[in-house]
Amino acid sequence: MNATLLRCSLIAALGGLLFGFDTAVISGTTEHLKEVFDLGGFWLGFTVSSALIGTIMGAMFASIPADWLGRRTTLVWIAFLYFVSAVGSALAWDWPSFLLFRWLGGLGVGASSVVAPMYIAEISPPQFRGRLVAITQFNIVFGILAAYMSNYGVALADLGQDEWRVMFGIEALPAAVFFALMFLNPRSPRWLVARGRSAEAAAVLEKVGAADVRKELREIEESLAAMGARAVESVFQRKYRRPVLLAVAISTFNQLSGINALMYYAPHIFRMAGAETDASLAQAVVVGCTNLVFTMTAMLVIDKIGRRKIMVVGSIGYIVSLAATAAAFYTYGTDFTPFGGAVVLTSLMVFIASHAFGQGSVIWVYLSEIFPNAVRAQGQALGSFTHWVFAALISWTFPMIAEVSGGHTFAFYSSMMVLQLVWVLKVMPETKGVPLEELQKRMTAD
Repeated sequence: MNATLLRCSLIAALGGLLFGFDTAVISGTTEHLKEVFDLGGFWLGFTVSSALIGTIMGAMFASIPADWLGRRTTLVWIAFLYFVSAVGSALAWDWPSFLLFRWLGGLGVGASSVVAPMYIAEISPPQFRGRLVAITQFNIVFGILAAYMSNYGVALADLGQDEWRVMFGIEALPAAVFFALMFLNPRSPRWLVARGRSAEAAAVLEKVGAADVRKELREIEESLAAMGARAVESVFQRKYRRPVLLAVAISTFNQLSGINALMYYAPHIFRMAGAETDASLAQAVVVGCTNLVFTMTAMLVIDKIGRRKIMVVGSIGYIVSLAATAAAFYTYGTDFTPFGGAVVLTSLMVFIASHAFGQGSVIWVYLSEIFPNAVRAQGQALGSFTHWVFAALISWTFPMIAEVSGGHTFAFYSSMMVLQLVWVLKVMPETKGVPLEELQKRMTAD
């Protein structure tokens, strides 16, 4: 693999690290936020999901700057949003100001979920594309683990009532690093061709180690010409129906697993199962480590065994682990024994392993692959928008529903994963090793 290609992919994937950190850091602050801002279950859910409102908007509109300014420049602005959000959340003077800065961070998360994998996919050859785009997912889970470990470390430091501010403020450092490093990356060759800058695109393709620069450049030009990429075109057309439906389905199922409930409320869930506060933060770190290990495993095999087989394995793991968690809550209710708490921890470790190996490793790769060049930014934005709408719904409703019945909550998630398994087996096409231009032909065939 070309060293420049790997370096550029790693830098762009830092957007994923901040995505993960920003997503998970609030999990260690929920008890503080309830006290500082006097929040009940409904308003705690709203506060946690406030970032997701920004995330939805970021995912919805990310295609505009990505197509206008370019993928690289958009990632630079995303890094700036992360920095402002981290500093602002740490210094928030009241509840509305806190919501505002969390919303800004959400804009960065939503836009990053669209643009980072898109950029990597567009600079990568087919044989490495799955693994390189999956670096974004690796960094997401690394960022989640970093947030859990950071929260645990801050809690052990016993900083008092202001420790939640420190938890949020730490994110400013990696955001600044991401901002600086993105200037070292070249622009996307496919974006350059779409802007009539083929000579620059050829130079980028040569830098990232394209096997046949002239051939790849010609294929990009032909595909863009065939799709009318130089004109404004909407993804909501009959010829794009298949990739649109695939994107909406995989994004919806991703969140109906309940993954963001675990990401945002891991310590809260473990406290529901009888753990003390410090122990619940430590158990969240265990979940984060499991997430990281199985994401790394998926990265090693995603271009070998394919996206569909990984999704099948992950779906089965989802179903079993979520059903076991539901059974534990039905059995113990609010009076958990140490054994019951161990069942919940073990089941949720299997759940996070199934997500990391399955949906988590596939979704951003898949969304970056299935749309043609002309509407890739819009298509990726649609998939991310769908993903974050359901993430907001899950995150907002979880505290309220879990207060009534933890068993019902996890049983619902398990049943949704049964539907996902059926979808994977009956509908989902394989994209492993197929050039983006060939996928374009398959996905838009009448």
